[in-house]
Amino acid sequence: MRTGSAVQYERYGDFDVVEVVPQERPTPGPGEVVVEVISAGLNHIERFLREGKLQDHIQVEFPARQGVDLAGIVRARGAGVKDLRVGDEVMGHAPEGGSHATWVVVPREAVVMKPTHVGWEVAGGLYLAGCTAVDVVRKLRLGAGDTVVISAAAGGVGHIQCQLARDAGATVIGLGSPRNHDYLRQIGILPVAYGDGEEARITEIAQGRPVTAFIDNHGDESAHELALRLGVDEKRFVSSEARRDAELRFLRAPASDPEAKELILFLAKAVEDRRVQILISGFYPFEYIVDAYEDLAEMHSRGKVVVGMQPVETGARQDWYRSEKARDLRDQYAEEKADGTLASGSPASRGAEGAVSTS
Repeated sequence: MRTGSAVQYERYGDFDVVEVVPQERPTPGPGEVVVEVISAGLNHIERFLREGKLQDHIQVEFPARQGVDLAGIVRARGAGVKDLRVGDEVMGHAPEGGSHATWVVVPREAVVMKPTHVGWEVAGGLYLAGCTAVDVVRKLRLGAGDTVVISAAAGGVGHIQCQLARDAGATVIGLGSPRNHDYLRQIGILPVAYGDGEEARITEIAQGRPVTAFIDNHGDESAHELALRLGVDEKRFVSSEARRDAELRFLRAPASDPEAKELILFLAKAVEDRRVQILISGFYPFEYIVDAYEDLAEMHSRGKVVVGMQPVETGARQDWYRSEKARDLRDQYAEEKADGTLASGSPASRGAEGAVSTS
C-alpha cells in the first residue's frame, strides 16, 4: 500500500476546517522511521490548538496535521537506525504532530517497543494523557498517609491520575458525574458528585482522614477555594493551568526528551502489569474521525477516545467500535430526517453524514 490518508487543516477553526487528504508513504531521513499507524488517541488540547486557543503557547504552521499519540508498525527506517527493524510494533508520539494518518515519519527516539500484552487501542492513546498524569502525580509525592481529591476523575488524564495515586498508596476521592461513579468504584476510587454540598460529601466519604492534596482537571474556578476549605496546603493544590502546562510540554516534547521516553516506558510497564488500566470509551474507524472529535468535544467521555486506522470489522458491524454517544447521534439523525426536522449543520447531520471533506 503506497497511498493513504491524513487529517489536515489550513486555518484555525472548528470541525469544518478538518480535511482528510491523500497521503503518499513518506521516506525517512537519517535517524527517522516511518510508522504505519494502527491507532492514535485524541486529546482535548489538540482540539484547542486547532481552534487557535493556544496561540500564546504554540504557533502552528499551516497546513497543519493533527495527532500526537500513536501506535503502529515500523515500515521503513532511515540511515543510522539499527535497533529497530521493519515490522517491529512500536508506540510513542509524533513531536510535530501528524499521527492521525495512515503513516507518520518520526525520529527513532520518539517511539519504544510496544509490549505484546498491551493492546493497540491502549498503546495508541497512552502517550499524552499518560505522561501528563504521571508528571502531575509524581510531583505531589503521594503516599499511604495521603488523601487526594481529583476532579474530572473519569476523564482521559484523570482516570490515569486516580490509578497512579492509588498505586502510590493514597486514598483517592474522585469528583465526577454520577454516571461515572460505578466506573470509579471499579478502579478503587471513592466517587463524589459535583455541585452544592460537595465539600460535605468529600468530608463524609473521607471518614475523618484529612485531605492532603487536590488535583483540578475540571478548570472550575471554585476548585481552589474548595481545596483550601478542605485544609489542603497551597503547595499541594494542582490547578488546571498547571496540568495544562504539563500537557503542553509533552504535546511538543522533542524526541530527544529523556523524561518523555522514560514516562512512556513506565506507562507501558504499568499497563502490562495491570497497575494501570486504560479505559477506551470510544474506538472509531479512521473514516469517522470527525465523529470522534465531536465525541471528545462533548467533554463527558470516560477515559480515552481513539481512532483505529484499520479496524477488523467492516460494514454495519463497525458500529460496535463507535461510542454510545455517536450511536445516539446517528439515531437522532434518522429520526429528524424521517419527520423532516433535520437542520443543516446540526450535530446530528454532521455525525451521520460526516463533516470531513475529502480532497
